Amino acid sequence: MYNFDVERPATIAQAVKALSTEEAQPMSGGQTLIPTLKARLAMPSVLVSLSGIDEMKGVRKNDDGLLCIGGGTTHTTVATEAAAHYPGLAELAARIGDPAVRNRGTLGGSIANNDPSACYPAAVLGSGATVVTNSREIAADDYFLGMFETALHEGELVTEVKFPIPQASHYEKHLQPASRFPLVAVFVAKFEEGVRVAVTGASESGVFRWTEAEEALSGSFKSDTLKDLTLDGSGMISDLHGSGAYRAHLATVMTRRAVDAISD
Repeated sequence: MYNFDVERPATIAQAVKALSTEEAQPMSGGQTLIPTLKARLAMPSVLVSLSGIDEMKGVRKNDDGLLCIGGGTTHTTVATEAAAHYPGLAELAARIGDPAVRNRGTLGGSIANNDPSACYPAAVLGSGATVVTNSREIAADDYFLGMFETALHEGELVTEVKFPIPQASHYEKHLQPASRFPLVAVFVAKFEEGVRVAVTGASESGVFRWTEAEEALSGSFKSDTLKDLTLDGSGMISDLHGSGAYRAHLATVMTRRAVDAISD
């Protein structure tokens, strides 16, 4: 590690002001940032800790029927407090990493980092959620721009995420046992107006919607509806754990399993 200053704001306004300092960087749960600092892949002179901002924490259902989760809410809290309203999302949160990660990592930190194999981006995109920042609201379809890339501006914070609650949902994850990230995972959400399918862990561009599967399932919500659909392996992640073609095939398998889990 190296020497740096730490700011601990108590409000969103204080955090935004602290982040206006040159070379300041926000830190939520620190599950990605701390290892990055240790490896000297990032060297901010000021860390702005968001862990003390109570207005960025909590799970609540608003008057519009949306499940609103603060950006500073830990995975463990989502797993327990969202279960009664959105069990598919709560189940996803309960399977992230290990207990240490779940007790420190946050929803806002995860989607701000936008790791191509992270779990939450699939839920946010698959739900058609809205990302709320300190200055605006961003639809999920406009938020995720590519690997580790989002629509967030410099110094902009994820303060809350608003989730429409589907009729049914399921997150199917093929676990990479060493990292506990998904090798490939799929979030399927069935709404009255149609189905959304989001895939994570597969593409070099990060999380994406599988629109062909959405159209098919919106017409007939059965796993057999997908039997003739395939994903192109080009542009998929290829590494020692699996080729792009393997990940493309695995995404179709995970989608069918998710549909079966909802249908059972």
